[in-house]
Amino acid sequence: MQFARIRGNMQISLQAAHKHTAARIVPAGTWILVAALLAEVAIFAAIGENFLTVGNFFEAGGIDLSVGSMMGLAAVVFGAMWHDWNLPIPAAAFVALLLGFAGGSLNALLIARLNLPPLIVTLGSFSLFRGIAEGITRAAVNYTEFPKSFLILGQGYIGGILPVQLCIFVPIFAAYFVLLHRSVIGRAWYAIGFNPAGARYAGIPVAKRISAVYVLSGLISAVAAIIYVAHVGQARSDAGTGYELDAITAVVLGGTSVFGGRGNLWGTLLGLLALSVLQNGLHLAALPSELTGLLTGAVLIFVISLEKWGRVSERKSYGAIFEEVQVKNGQIAVICATILMAAIVIAGTNVWLVHSLGGGPAVVTHRPVIAIMPKAKGDPYFVSARVGAEVAASELGVDLIWDGPTGLEAAKQNELIENWITRRVDAIAVAVENKGGISTVLRKARERGIHVLTWDADAEPDAREFFANQATSEAIANTLTDEAARLLGGKGDFAIITGALTAANQNEWIAFIKKRLDKYPDLKLATIRPSDDDRDKAFVETQTILKAYPAVKLIMAISAPAVPGSGEAVRQARRKARRNCANCCALEYA
Repeated sequence: MQFARIRGNMQISLQAAHKHTAARIVPAGTWILVAALLAEVAIFAAIGENFLTVGNFFEAGGIDLSVGSMMGLAAVVFGAMWHDWNLPIPAAAFVALLLGFAGGSLNALLIARLNLPPLIVTLGSFSLFRGIAEGITRAAVNYTEFPKSFLILGQGYIGGILPVQLCIFVPIFAAYFVLLHRSVIGRAWYAIGFNPAGARYAGIPVAKRISAVYVLSGLISAVAAIIYVAHVGQARSDAGTGYELDAITAVVLGGTSVFGGRGNLWGTLLGLLALSVLQNGLHLAALPSELTGLLTGAVLIFVISLEKWGRVSERKSYGAIFEEVQVKNGQIAVICATILMAAIVIAGTNVWLVHSLGGGPAVVTHRPVIAIMPKAKGDPYFVSARVGAEVAASELGVDLIWDGPTGLEAAKQNELIENWITRRVDAIAVAVENKGGISTVLRKARERGIHVLTWDADAEPDAREFFANQATSEAIANTLTDEAARLLGGKGDFAIITGALTAANQNEWIAFIKKRLDKYPDLKLATIRPSDDDRDKAFVETQTILKAYPAVKLIMAISAPAVPGSGEAVRQARRKARRNCANCCALEYA
């Protein structure tokens, strides 16, 4: 009798909470977000080139609501099934979907059935999935050259405007909407999110419903992976890296509680659009890409902090849930205000810049706009290249856009070029990170009448008009090998610290280095390790080499950021060797 009374009270409580959440909190916050989104569009329409166009409306994407590491694993398995196992595209896609189902099932088993903490489990599977993907490809293999009939899925347009992938997104969104908002399962998810213990007392199969969430998440991650591969034309292990932050921010910004029980799909869609518009607008206004990450991270921290504070208030009494309506709506308003303030600052910066350069109204004349992209903006080599580009732009009287990813991210290069195409720049010059991945979008730029050049590392020949190379790969390799032979007296072991294992130009250098070794039979290449153009990683990799390969007497760092990292590791090893009075002068680096 007592149990029945408790269960009845819990059912009433859960029903009230669900109705309050679905019917009251979300709509108010959603309308605030809609207003902010419209204001955001208006601001970027004023300061961004070709922002308010039909074509750009469908190009303003780039945010993926999938689990990034599962996406990377599904992508490389899809590529391997097609390229190595010679399966047809549909069969390879089916295998990738099965993998996504299996990955989601693993999370479901550990969380729903074994009651392990979701944060710990998903963090572990995040590393597990990415590690398996890197193991399959050895972090170097990149599957490309997919058939055009498949690439249409990610690159094609219906009527020249609507992306083909929209035909997949809309049905999936509709199915999820019905499942979440119009089904018993969806109501159970709300109840579980609001109060898992109460839902269990109310007779809801909590473990079963939670399992379904994680299985669907893994499955949709695989679907996103297939579309991603079709969009960028490549499948590699780092697909989806960093997408988790964007996904979480879009969901939270849309009014969904990170603690469960609140939110809907329309809010998530609006949150996604708000972030997409922000990112797209910054690119079309020729402003640094780092602003997007800065604003995204700030918004995420701010929202979660306010949400946590609201939860603490809620625990004081059941009636506090109605007080949280104000917190929730206020929090969305502050978030939107933050985004709008950022946009206003950007607009003000542009206005100030125009007045400072022109001194007031002037006759509008077209100046050529040259967009130049490095592999990674923080690389010292590319920092120096930017200085030269700015001097040249000033002398030639052209407008320069210098932007690119902060790390070695081929997908980010593609994304920026898509925005430059929309902005209708006159020329694009790219230091290519991945030949197979970027050539497709460069061809698209050429089809739109934009001149395309590559520098430092090349794309496919038909994707560009010219390639500005600082030196031939063979000459660089021969010089490095000859210098290594001079330092080692013609014999000994050496190791190479490269950038990314997928860097096309450095892989060509390594191939010619191996060929040049025919001239020096007593020289031996012990190992090749990646630094990912990161100084700290180069330092660690060099330390590892010196321990694992004691016969190595020379480190050849062929990536600019790797040189100081490797050099510091060698210097520390020298000091240690000097203290031990052994081999103190034997280590060199190039």
